Amino acid sequence: MKFSKYHGAGNDFIHVDGMNARRDWSALAVPMCERNIGAGADGLIVAEPSKHADIFMRVFNADGSEAEMCGNGIRAFAKYVVEEGMVKPRGDRLHVETIAGDIFLTLVQAGGSVIGATVDMGPPRFVPSEIPVAVEARPPVLDLPVPVESAAYAVSCVSMGNPHAVHFIDSAVAEFPLREVGPRIEHHPLFPARVNFEVAQVLDRRHIQSRTLERGVGETQACGTGACAIMVSARLHGWVDDEVEVNEPGGVLTLRWDGTSNVFLTGPAVFVYRGEWPD
Repeated sequence: MKFSKYHGAGNDFIHVDGMNARRDWSALAVPMCERNIGAGADGLIVAEPSKHADIFMRVFNADGSEAEMCGNGIRAFAKYVVEEGMVKPRGDRLHVETIAGDIFLTLVQAGGSVIGATVDMGPPRFVPSEIPVAVEARPPVLDLPVPVESAAYAVSCVSMGNPHAVHFIDSAVAEFPLREVGPRIEHHPLFPARVNFEVAQVLDRRHIQSRTLERGVGETQACGTGACAIMVSARLHGWVDDEVEVNEPGGVLTLRWDGTSNVFLTGPAVFVYRGEWPD
């Protein structure tokens, strides 16, 4: 089976053509994404036909679980399906169906290649049952204490098509014990569908540094929906303006949100290599 690997700000994905193929993608994602003896990636993305959009994107995490959406993955996916000739964009616009709903992208092109995109990520969701987070509270849920052993971590809860819990700190994010704390937050009973956990430091009104532990993956170089959740949470606190750069270990993502409508995410899409996976 042929595949192609791409990344968006270091968040890397294996892409495969599922337009005419039917496989157990969940089971296949685990060995393909394994970094020591597989192709190595944060997730497997499958292109399938859509009845109403240009194409349908399915995302499988490295542990085989299926994700609703992926902000970095959808930019890489757009580059893959356009440059492989699977779809023809309408000018610079692409309409992608996902489990989380329909997503519209504005492609950034140079020299005949897609080098990035601005993604209309839709509106953030704050109602606890829609995130989901198991609390009875008026939305938005900000600074919710999550007890982990002898400590409690205040998190702001947002859905960007998938669930996020954002923890803000005053010190450098590189010093935070994300790999120890993150899995405990991910699997905490407060989050019935598990959760993506972000730790973020607001540097000024236009710049944030962050790290993410993704549900079903572990720590990643970047997370597009996570960057959206961080920006939205910071703006709800009154700490940032309508446009922010979120600096993650793998690169910089630009977020726009006016506090009332949809969130827009801009970032790169980069080809890595092509290969064949033995059946």
